[in-house]
Amino acid sequence: MTAAERITGLRPSARLVLRLALFALLLGVSAAAFAVDPMPFRDAAEEARFRALAAELRCVMCQNQSLADSSAPIARDLRNEVLELMQQGRSDEEIKVFLTERYTEFVLYRPPLHGSTLWLWILPPTLLLLGAVVLIAVVRGRVRARGDAPPPEDDREDW
Repeated sequence: MTAAERITGLRPSARLVLRLALFALLLGVSAAAFAVDPMPFRDAAEEARFRALAAELRCVMCQNQSLADSSAPIARDLRNEVLELMQQGRSDEEIKVFLTERYTEFVLYRPPLHGSTLWLWILPPTLLLLGAVVLIAVVRGRVRARGDAPPPEDDREDW
């Protein structure tokens, strides 16, 4: 009798069966934890509209995930609320206004252009343009510096 058999009282084949059963149980539990609640869509058009709208809305908890991608409990609640508003006959714009009034413009991935969000629209292209100008200046400076220097001498001897 081996030490493992003395401790557990099980033969190797019985331990293997026990390990496989435990693995299957853990796999089932983890799959249930990641399962997504199915949404009660009326038809494929409603589902497509919902998916498009949820992709435009930000999860208020996750911050960098869309409402469609988030697994946070509040995102699930917001998805249910969006579907309920859709089924009440509200337009996408009305749903966005409702969520904006409740959670501010942060809930929108593409906030509207006005005074307080102007910097969100102007800053990224400005920084990109500024970076391109700096890169061009650095590259031109290096090319000029190499152009003024004599070419390197070839130290290899021809045999």
